[in-house]
Amino acid sequence: MEILGIALSTLYVAALLLLCLYGVNCYIMILLHRRHRSRTPGQAGAADRGLATAPGDVTTPDDALPVVTVQLPLYNERYVAARLIEAVARFDYPADRLEIQVLDDSTDETGEIVAGVVGRLRRAGHRIEQIRRARREGFKAGALRDAFPRAHGELLAVFDADFVPPPDFLRRVLPHFADQRVGMVQARWGHLNPDYSSLTRAQALGIDGHFGVEQTARSWSGLFLNFNGTAGIWRRQAIAEAGGWATDTLTEDLDLSYRAQLRGWRLVYLPELVCPAELPVTIGAFKSQQHRWAKGSIQTALKILPALLRARLPLWVKYQAMVHLTHYAVHPLMVLVALLSVPLLLMDRFFMDLTWLFSSAVLFSLATFGPSSLYVYSQRQLYPDWRRRLLNMPFLMCAGTGIAVSNTRAVLGALVGSRNEFVRTPKFGVVRRGERWQGKAYASGSAWLAVFEGALAGYCAVGLSLFIARSRFLITPFLVIYTAGFTYVALLTALHALAAARPHLVVPAFGRRRAA
Repeated sequence: MEILGIALSTLYVAALLLLCLYGVNCYIMILLHRRHRSRTPGQAGAADRGLATAPGDVTTPDDALPVVTVQLPLYNERYVAARLIEAVARFDYPADRLEIQVLDDSTDETGEIVAGVVGRLRRAGHRIEQIRRARREGFKAGALRDAFPRAHGELLAVFDADFVPPPDFLRRVLPHFADQRVGMVQARWGHLNPDYSSLTRAQALGIDGHFGVEQTARSWSGLFLNFNGTAGIWRRQAIAEAGGWATDTLTEDLDLSYRAQLRGWRLVYLPELVCPAELPVTIGAFKSQQHRWAKGSIQTALKILPALLRARLPLWVKYQAMVHLTHYAVHPLMVLVALLSVPLLLMDRFFMDLTWLFSSAVLFSLATFGPSSLYVYSQRQLYPDWRRRLLNMPFLMCAGTGIAVSNTRAVLGALVGSRNEFVRTPKFGVVRRGERWQGKAYASGSAWLAVFEGALAGYCAVGLSLFIARSRFLITPFLVIYTAGFTYVALLTALHALAAARPHLVVPAFGRRRAA
């Protein structure tokens, strides 16, 4: 029993230390953002708020503009495909210098919808084609790879189905390619439906943290950053020199970004240019998106880290790249900490020692409040009404904690090399409050994972009661967060699965406001 206690204590402390490392890095991102923002306060302040910082960029003469190929990878997107294609067709760009490729791998009626829109736009004078493959090999990365030789543009823009780029997108981005070292320019993600429900409000907060602070801080500090898979433009030469689109990970965007930067290409992030997108409105869609990102990022880390460590780069750049690539490791660490807390308490050793109890609480605090501070800071930088938006922080904390079970499966799958399966994130064209996703195609859901999430919620609740009974109050706030998070996601998973199976039922959504 003594050996078991030492082993569990060591594992618990190691997990907390690693969580603390990722949490502290959020403070580092805030400090980097503040430091570089203070050097150019006018430009940075405008950028944070989505304002144009270089008005002349949008008036480049037509005869100086390069040929641009816009690639739109689609797979079964009947509700949003036309919206995306028509938005791209409205680009303020010379028709003879704009090529649109709709990379349509759909197996449902999306193909017919796309064909109709493409035909109408072609008759109106647009250079646009619908490219269909006989086999969907390599998923999105495979579609981009296969279409690459057919693209005529010197620059290639990519937009996913849920995005609606503004008409001046290209003219705002292209001037940054005047620097021949720039291989990619990424815009900031905005939101079409942030107020639909508690889930979309939580996602909006999380995305704002990444794009409003982390990506900006990395870009301004000369650290590695990544193309986010959409709302960005690549230089054709950079893609080719980096080895092209690869299909061996689920995050082809992250993989190509790191390979390009290791080859010396510079990636640029534009916080002042906002490209809005539809947030997933079901917990199943959100989980599938996060599962894909978690598994793909760990796959990319396993693939890229050896070359990264050998590269002639500053140690600080390497360290930040490692933290960036492995960030999703926080989820199995969270599950491990939750599972170990109860047996360590029952052994009457670890938490009975006030030194270990206090140390654990400090590590918990740094790990928990680091991300929270980043999200608060991002809202303050981006929105005048940031205080009102922070009322949604409990939902973000619950969602971020509750998906740990699903993302742990993803991380473990990447580590053991399980087969890749690209589970698309279903979009329903739901933008305004009161619109329903129930009864639409793609509205399916499984509640089996809710069993594990609910069980872990119950386990954490029991642990919480035990810690309170034994007056170990320094740990109880964190067990409250774990219990609430797993409960929130488990209930939402079950409710959305029920709503998908029986769309005629009125199923409540946590925190959803009444339609205006």
